Amino acid sequence: MGMAFNLAWRLFKHEARRGELTIILLAIVLSVASVLSLSLFSERLQGALTERSASFMAADSQLRASQPVDTAWIAKAQTDVLGTATQVATRSMAFGEEQMSLVDLRAVDGHYPLKGEILVTDSPFGEAKPATGLPEPGEAWIDSRLFQLLDVEPGGTIYVGDAAFTVTNVLSEIPDAGFSIFSTDPIVLIREADLPAANITGPGSRVTYKAYFTGDTSQLDTFYEWLRPQLDDEIHRWQSIEDDESPVGRSVKRAERYFLLASLLAIILAAVSIAVAAQRYSQRHFDPVAIMKTLGASKTTIRRIYTMQICFITLVGIVIGITAGVIIQQIVVTALADQVDVSLDVWHWRPVLIAVFTGVVCALLFSLYPLLRLFSVPPLRVLRRDVGAGMSSKSLQFLAAGGAIFLLMWTYSQDLKISAILFVSGIALVAGLLLVTLGLIRVGRKLGSGSMGPWQLAWARIRRRSMDNSVQLISFSVTLLLLLVVLVMRNDMVAQWRAQLPEGTPNYFLINITQSQKPQLQSHFEQADVEASDFYPVVRGRFVAVNDDRVNTEVSKEEREGPREGRDGLGREANLTWSNTLQFGNEIVAGEWQGNVTSAPEDGIYPVSVEEEVAGRLDIRLNDVLTFNIGSEEVQARVTSLRKVDWQTMQPNFFFVLSPEAMAAFSPTYITSFFLPPERKPELTELLKPFPSATLFDVDARINQLRDIVDQVSLAVEFILILVLAAGALVLIAQVQASMDERQQELAILRTLGAKGSLIRLSVVYEFVIIGVVAGFMAALANELSLYLLQTQIFQMEASLHPEFWVIAPVTGAIVVGVLGALGCWRLLSLNTTALLRKMV
Repeated sequence: MGMAFNLAWRLFKHEARRGELTIILLAIVLSVASVLSLSLFSERLQGALTERSASFMAADSQLRASQPVDTAWIAKAQTDVLGTATQVATRSMAFGEEQMSLVDLRAVDGHYPLKGEILVTDSPFGEAKPATGLPEPGEAWIDSRLFQLLDVEPGGTIYVGDAAFTVTNVLSEIPDAGFSIFSTDPIVLIREADLPAANITGPGSRVTYKAYFTGDTSQLDTFYEWLRPQLDDEIHRWQSIEDDESPVGRSVKRAERYFLLASLLAIILAAVSIAVAAQRYSQRHFDPVAIMKTLGASKTTIRRIYTMQICFITLVGIVIGITAGVIIQQIVVTALADQVDVSLDVWHWRPVLIAVFTGVVCALLFSLYPLLRLFSVPPLRVLRRDVGAGMSSKSLQFLAAGGAIFLLMWTYSQDLKISAILFVSGIALVAGLLLVTLGLIRVGRKLGSGSMGPWQLAWARIRRRSMDNSVQLISFSVTLLLLLVVLVMRNDMVAQWRAQLPEGTPNYFLINITQSQKPQLQSHFEQADVEASDFYPVVRGRFVAVNDDRVNTEVSKEEREGPREGRDGLGREANLTWSNTLQFGNEIVAGEWQGNVTSAPEDGIYPVSVEEEVAGRLDIRLNDVLTFNIGSEEVQARVTSLRKVDWQTMQPNFFFVLSPEAMAAFSPTYITSFFLPPERKPELTELLKPFPSATLFDVDARINQLRDIVDQVSLAVEFILILVLAAGALVLIAQVQASMDERQQELAILRTLGAKGSLIRLSVVYEFVIIGVVAGFMAALANELSLYLLQTQIFQMEASLHPEFWVIAPVTGAIVVGVLGALGCWRLLSLNTTALLRKMV
């Protein structure tokens, strides 16, 4: 053992000085550095995005209840070193001296909010700034709209229930205000200790009690495991950042999935680069192994020497890779610190462990087959250079390589679906490429015969080196596929994000517009040079029956009499609208849109279109007859279509869209939206003065927050894309370098036979161009399959074909592979015949 170690160490130092270990060492460094830099940057960015997402919940986790939260639970959380805060929310009437308005009353304790900030302004609709502190006892901070609705001034008095409050601040935003356009009552913020004096939370009132918790994930998980058996699903709802279904939450989740995808692809690239390097390393050591066997070295001794040497290379590669990965991501994080929120003061050990694990698994499993081939080299090779390794079956190589890749992907992602999608797509690509290789061999037989020009020589070389070219083709194609997946996913994801929030996106909503106010408001807005969007009619109603089968309609526990029976309903009133025009962001997925039906129904039951998810939840199907209770009237409508709704658009969306004829007897209020530049925000008071009954909902702050996240994630995605592109380029270079020894022999023979240098150079370039075109085209086809599965199953995005890449990918493959091949072989091509023959000795 000691002798084997000494020989391995001496061989390692000798080859390190000669540069023999450069390629495999660089491959390991690449694998570790790319995985570490991507993973560490992703962890830090995700930490910052998660913190941002938590700010929209005012905490890391939140418990909502329809009854007061047990104080023993709060005490237990504090004992577990969790931060806690509480809030009581209810709707009530607020009164000025002469006016009144329905308000969303929020009573908070002195610790609220645990995350995020309360924003206030110096005057109604002024520029928002973070608040310092909370309302003092007896004080209230009120929404900008209430100054007009209640005809009150700062320092004035408002009345809520039996209590009077002094208005001391203009409230712009609270962290957990929510995104619902229809829950738009202006907010009044008071201290929780002042709530009993108002006397508005008695029996029959609809009150929401919230408890907020913040702390480490492990602490929160431990507390929730203790709390969960004590929760009543009818009363309590636990929500964490992972459950956040707001537009911000969905954007953060989609970004996290992309970072995960990019890191997985970096792992695959790392694995491919090590496989290529290990193959070349093995081939270059056939002769030394044959000599050692001739001199009497046993197979066990040789196995120990080269296994130790791989361990030495792996250890050095991991150390250098970790150092390089930390430096790269630190440079990028520092450079982007002013533009992207990253947790600079937080260190994550998981990416380091993953990077080390990646380096070890890739180096060992991808070196397994080449090493076994190396150990099987016979001593006869000393006399006959044409004798290769005794092991020729590649099934073990494919099994070890495939198992290593899937193990790494699954270990890293903890997501079987995304790992399986990428793995199956890769297998499909490899299978397709093997068939293509057979086709190229047949084409090469025809095109490689006849007069020997550069194209014929290139095709002849492809045919002669069919197995090596198949490995090169697979390597190039997998690399191009992964680069395409990352690039196209980035383009599609960012494009869809930005399409949801284009410039000029309405940042204010007006509701409760009466029929008589509608033309006046349109005229008034035109004169003020403010463009309002479509007006949607809205009527509040309860969904009460399906095919005369009554559903549960209670919206609070107080309304329930006796045990719960019958099929589930919405559990609340619905906002009903009507139109014959399909709304933007809606897509018919079943049935026929009612606007396409021209004849009146024979039974007098007009159509209704239902959102597909609520239809699935309530077991509503096509041709079902739904009954709605609107005031004292009942309206029936037949389901003629199901719609897919994009809830991420900042516009009103509805579960039920009825036919206008079905709602002709009802007087609606209207909802509309408009865009107002930030510099014109002070005009809002005068703009809305003629319409005191209309309610304004300001989403400008939310849109800006969403845009900030989209911009930050987009910038981070650019960095990740650059890293993956760099990793892919190094894989291509490693693959070109892997064929240098055999090419050296070919060039020596061709030069000896009198082939011109220009002929040889062109044939080499054409060979790589042909391989690049085929690899690019196959990668483009496999890219469509991968993207379809990823976008529909993982990212919840609209899938689409990308025919432009069917042209771009082959052209890019030809250029990139051709250039890299020419550059990699250029030094070899520039040598004369004598120099080539000397290098072979």
